[in-house]
Amino acid sequence: MDYSFTEEQQMFRDMFTGFVAKEIEPQAEHMDHDEAIPMSLLRKSAMQGFLGALLPEEYGGAELDAVSYILLLEEVAKSCMSTAMVLHVHNGLVGRAIHLHGSESQQEEWLPALAEGSAIGAWAFAEPDGGGLADLQTTASVNGDGYVLHGAKAWVSNATTAGLFVVFAVAPEGPTAFLLPAGCAGMKLGQRDKTLGMRGVQVYPLYLDDVAVDADAVLGEPGGAQAVLDTVNNFSRLAMAAIALGGAHHALELGVNFAVERKQFGVEIAQKGAIQAFIADSAVEVETLRSQIYRCASLAEQGKLDGEAAAIAKLWANRVAYQVANRMIQTHGGYGYILDYAIGRVFRDCRTIEGIEGGNRSQQTAIARSILAAHGLELA
Repeated sequence: MDYSFTEEQQMFRDMFTGFVAKEIEPQAEHMDHDEAIPMSLLRKSAMQGFLGALLPEEYGGAELDAVSYILLLEEVAKSCMSTAMVLHVHNGLVGRAIHLHGSESQQEEWLPALAEGSAIGAWAFAEPDGGGLADLQTTASVNGDGYVLHGAKAWVSNATTAGLFVVFAVAPEGPTAFLLPAGCAGMKLGQRDKTLGMRGVQVYPLYLDDVAVDADAVLGEPGGAQAVLDTVNNFSRLAMAAIALGGAHHALELGVNFAVERKQFGVEIAQKGAIQAFIADSAVEVETLRSQIYRCASLAEQGKLDGEAAAIAKLWANRVAYQVANRMIQTHGGYGYILDYAIGRVFRDCRTIEGIEGGNRSQQTAIARSILAAHGLELA
């Protein structure tokens, strides 16, 4: 398989790199400290086409191919994993779900708004008692020609900036996805969840107290939540892996720069064998992860990305991001624990990414299930 980029993909990558250096990198530490992504940055991102990265051109989107989109997330995450996460929830979950499952009227109403940034998308799937379809306790009761939603959602990213929420609830027809504009009567955000890492992502619980919606708020078909998830989950795992790759690359870069500049007893610490081993092992892991992700991005562009490949990429990304960041914070020695050094933020972000779109254990289960099924054994 050829992993080389087309001329257009390389052009996009150069553009992403330039934007990140000018607009994101100078603000990265401030966004972590302020625990928010400035709306001014989101507006500039919209002007560059980032908020409509995956959306059709007819609705104002950039209509990037899968490889270019993965490159976008990687490049942004090299400076700020929080910003990359905000972009992906908006694009790869909300925007993509509406593009693939929305009615013509839903697409006409929401896709241009998402592309231009006048509406930011939020994804309300997980609940306090679990993160799977079988765990859903939020209900959607029939009310005339529409539904009434009642329940609580957890870990809702982009919650305070969102103009549109994709909310999952159990209707009489089965688990169903709904489009809820911000400000619906009965919708209320709880107290913000203060996270260890990726602090720029605003994460809140969402409470639905008898929120009435029309039948045309259903995304896809009533009872069709699984179909919506099936078209976004694997690609979203790959996207999280790309963000982890960007974070790992950033951590390695910070560690190498520190090792070259820092001297002990008149000698650069990069001269020490232990530091060289940290750097070498980390470089091997980052480059093998990069190859895996680019392979999966190529598969996604061909419509061939399956659950096993996505889970392998996410599991390896979880491990590499944490291991590389951990080595590089050790490379910094005591300075790694001083807040003025960016490695602390990157370490926290790299640790946090593991729990998004499935931790190590859930990825291991998905991989094993797929392999064993190919050998005729279905897991209970």
